[in-house]
Amino acid sequence: MRELTPLCWQLLLLSTLVYCSLGHGGDLSLSDLSLPASLSVSPDRSQFFELESVSLSCEVQGNSTGWRVVRNTERGILSECTTDWGKQQGSSCIVFPIPSDSGVYWCESGSGEHSNAVNITVHDGAVILESPVLPVTEGESVTLRCRYQGTPSNLTADFYKDGSLIRNETTGEMTVPAVSKSDEGLYKCTNSEGESLESWMTVIVLSLPASLIVSPDRSQFFEYESVSLSCEVQGNSAGWRVVRNTERGILSECSTWGEQQGSSCIVLLIPSDSGVYWCESGSGEHSNAVNITVHDGAVILVSPPLPVTERDSVTLRCRYQGTPSNLTADFYKDGSLIRTETTGEMTISAVSKSDEGLYKCTNSKGESPESWMTVTVPSPAVPGSSMFLPRLLCSLLVGSPYLLVTIILLVKGCRSRAQGDRVEEE
Repeated sequence: MRELTPLCWQLLLLSTLVYCSLGHGGDLSLSDLSLPASLSVSPDRSQFFELESVSLSCEVQGNSTGWRVVRNTERGILSECTTDWGKQQGSSCIVFPIPSDSGVYWCESGSGEHSNAVNITVHDGAVILESPVLPVTEGESVTLRCRYQGTPSNLTADFYKDGSLIRNETTGEMTVPAVSKSDEGLYKCTNSEGESLESWMTVIVLSLPASLIVSPDRSQFFEYESVSLSCEVQGNSAGWRVVRNTERGILSECSTWGEQQGSSCIVLLIPSDSGVYWCESGSGEHSNAVNITVHDGAVILVSPPLPVTERDSVTLRCRYQGTPSNLTADFYKDGSLIRTETTGEMTISAVSKSDEGLYKCTNSKGESPESWMTVTVPSPAVPGSSMFLPRLLCSLLVGSPYLLVTIILLVKGCRSRAQGDRVEEE
């Protein structure tokens, strides 16, 4: 077989690019690489004063027709911007919120696709915490501001995480120069004018060197229940240990509050053991963080301690410490009743980002504490992955008779031209 000239290779490449640009390479669209839409909030924060203006916009990849901003507030009613709580201005929804507007907001298409979900809190007090409305990536610099509605705005402020005082700042703001997974949690602030509400800050880690495994696999426990915490490390596990930060605000290792058994830390829990747990190496690397709650009451919510993946099936159980265990239970999300189940458990057959939030349950024996459920969206295959090349070849060489015919004609044309050039030279 004779070699093709550079011009012929260029024509073949051009043909392929035209084919892809016309939209025939369906498996390689942008929608495969990320969420089909994202909800943006302006100003970019999660807490607002009463009657402050906030703009909510759906940024859609491709055709934006049919997308709208939806919310679920404490009243437990799903509603769109065009109802009684917002005003549509172009592609944005403008809201002058009141405390009852606090809730979870997201974008939704007519076919049921979802964007990221955002938890917005409206405070009728004098102080709010300005914190990121969207998840932050490990290593980023994050600044939290304790904002007073009047003046001055730079009052000395105390900052709290998971109920514990972590820092006092005379400037009214606190900067974490490089956030890690252990910085994930509930934050609030106080100053001489009042106290803010709490907001959850999520930290995304692109690659974790270790993971914390909790057994039994849940985030809530009864008093005196036993839990096993283990560090699963990629590579050398030497120097890794389980660390925690409880309401007392003291960082400590397993040896001071648990019993080391092999690679696991065994804890017989009491309420003061409630807090954030993670694995940490001697060099300061971190695993995922898990929020564990110990309840001295009669009812707990059995929910996943780790993030769940979108479209997974998730079952929440309202567990009574005595018997029977299948009492009729009410399940709440972000303070709103969402379902009553006679079996004592609620299943979400395919979770979406809008299911992310604070859950609790109640039955005739009592009420559980709240636990946050995080929903992650999986990253599809991207160029360079093992599945990308076969899919590309299938799309290009099998999926389009047009492209095959074009390639054949180009090859024939190039060969004819090469033969003609050779005859002229002779």
